[in-house]
Amino acid sequence: MTRCLPFLLLATLFTSCQQSVTRAEVIQMANAYCLHKWTPTEANVFHGEDKQGIRVDTPDRDFRQAGTRPGWWVVGEVNEGVPYQWGGFDTPAAFDEKVAQGFAAGDIYTPAKRKGLEDAVSRQACGVDCSGFISRCWRLPRAYSTRELPTLCEELASYEDLLAGDILNRHNDHVLLFGAYRDSAKKVAVVYETGAPPTWKTVVHHLPVSRLKAKGYRPYRYRGIRD
Repeated sequence: MTRCLPFLLLATLFTSCQQSVTRAEVIQMANAYCLHKWTPTEANVFHGEDKQGIRVDTPDRDFRQAGTRPGWWVVGEVNEGVPYQWGGFDTPAAFDEKVAQGFAAGDIYTPAKRKGLEDAVSRQACGVDCSGFISRCWRLPRAYSTRELPTLCEELASYEDLLAGDILNRHNDHVLLFGAYRDSAKKVAVVYETGAPPTWKTVVHHLPVSRLKAKGYRPYRYRGIRD
């Protein structure tokens, strides 16, 4: 007699098939975030507690707080890059819709946010955080945290094995999307990320591999990625 797979297992297998993505598509989405242009109004600036009592600080240019990086986006001007939002999972299009509705454009990371995890995510803010960004680039159905992303991956034996669309993950902390090596010696990596360094938005920049290794980033490859 044929034994049936449990429904949840079948659903998981079906969902996994839907999550396949090419390396080129991953980088295309990453660039779409980094190059996204938008124009905020005063309605998108917010510093204080939202309706649920969650502290929100948008990374607008006037934001200054000791111990963290200043804000960057400017009211009434065309800005480039989607702002960082703790717990954010917006696509560029969804972000634009929420900006038009007067949502807070971004919400910076704080130790209190880390302590609160999902309970510290504001429903009145919009944007994307580091793991939400990776989840979107991989076309995942929901945002996977830096604690969860490795469960969808195989860990690579070496940094030298990294290919476009792979990640460098630090458990319960931060994640980077690998784009390429800038040099043939593979000493400088081109990475995409969203977070504090160098500012509160989606960016692409070049980082020494030695620094990434020293900070404890581990290389992973998503099981659903295709060449």
